[in-house]
Amino acid sequence: MRLQAPESSPMIQIKIISVGKIKEKYLLDGIREYEKRLQRYCRLQFIQVPDEKTPDGAPRALEEQIKRTEGERICRQIGEQEYVIALDIAGEAPDSMELARRMEVLGVQGHSSLTFVIGGSLGLSGAVLNRARYRLSFSRLTFPHQLMRLILLEQLYRSFRIIHGEPYHK
Repeated sequence: MRLQAPESSPMIQIKIISVGKIKEKYLLDGIREYEKRLQRYCRLQFIQVPDEKTPDGAPRALEEQIKRTEGERICRQIGEQEYVIALDIAGEAPDSMELARRMEVLGVQGHSSLTFVIGGSLGLSGAVLNRARYRLSFSRLTFPHQLMRLILLEQLYRSFRIIHGEPYHK
């Protein structure tokens, strides 16, 4: 199946809000590569909010407080009109064609700004999940949250290639 992008469609704005900094060079290199590839399809904005240190063996109540604190930082970065997509292991797990189709439909519906949210090591707070209009899962497997940024960018790139009818690896 080949999806068609409207010829005169405005460039979509994609904001990625994530918890914590990436220190690993190989991840930074991959992120920069996909950022460069995505320039022709969208405008990217990255926002990193500080993470809270979680002690080993932290009680559940402390973990919930950490998620709430990180969630408050995330929510402050989200505009009222933004279409929020939370990366959530319990979310829908579309294949690449379905994700591309969803992005294309959102564009047709007038959502020219999409905000993707990646939580910290404990996941996302209830407040962030409730703010999301869509919960997206790439797998039921657990990935490091730093790696999810790279995976998300690769899937966005793949989606835009599909939308524009350009070749992509299956």
